[in-house]
Amino acid sequence: MATKEKLNKKEKNFSLGKENYILLAIGFIIILVGFLLMIGGKSENPNEFSEEIFSFRRITLAPIIILFGFAVEIWAIMKKPGDSNSSV
Repeated sequence: MATKEKLNKKEKNFSLGKENYILLAIGFIIILVGFLLMIGGKSENPNEFSEEIFSFRRITLAPIIILFGFAVEIWAIMKKPGDSNSSV
């Protein structure tokens, strides 16, 4: 019986909690969306230049979303497992 209790304690001793892994997945999805926003803008003819690559979406919006995703990733790693946002 003592070995089962020790085994259960070892299994539950993760460095990150379930909420941390969920936040990591959300951050990864945000980063992926940012990279997907950068896709496109190519020209039909390779000898022709397309101004579409300099759109607001590709130059400004997508990098901001990617940086936000990295911030979420850092926050998810640094957040202590079991912390609650409402402290009284």
